[in-house]
Amino acid sequence: MITLNNVTLVAVTGIDYQTEEHKKALEISCLGIKFGDVKLLQLESIKDINSWNKAIIYELPHHITTDYCILIHADGYIINPRLWQDSWLDYDYIGAPFPLPKDDFSYRDAHGKIQRVGNSVSLRSKRLLDLGLTLEWQPFHGFYNEDGFISVNNRHIYEENGMKFAPLEVAIHFSKEHEIEENRNIKTFAFHSL
Repeated sequence: MITLNNVTLVAVTGIDYQTEEHKKALEISCLGIKFGDVKLLQLESIKDINSWNKAIIYELPHHITTDYCILIHADGYIINPRLWQDSWLDYDYIGAPFPLPKDDFSYRDAHGKIQRVGNSVSLRSKRLLDLGLTLEWQPFHGFYNEDGFISVNNRHIYEENGMKFAPLEVAIHFSKEHEIEENRNIKTFAFHSL
């Protein structure tokens, strides 16, 4: 059994949504891991995907009291607990790798650099969550994705405040959302929407 006393496992949904899938994802994610806390947050503010994204930035931080959280979903959670690495706690954010973009704007930060690590199923530090409370909610090329808000659009602000994002070579072992060259044949700790 892996013990992660300083990590909260959390899933977030609205009060009007079915929660059985989220409960199942939390149960599966706890197999082989003892977390400091486990929470299913049902928030009144969540009415659709855009309000869910905003709630992750502005409401989730108020519900986390441990040093870190792992955010999971009904369609993305921990599947290989034995692959946990303590070194992941050296980072403030680890999510599944993004694929290389096929346009001239996706995954590009404020300086035009392509960012390869994001994704909502992720490990986040409490200090990263709290910093988000101070940032203005703005669309990124018309999209309100909380993972892009953190790991792409406002990444420079997070990094200026000392946040460390896991590099691609670390993230390929944490989680998988897209099949990309770098994660081919690699088993991951978690997944999202595969």
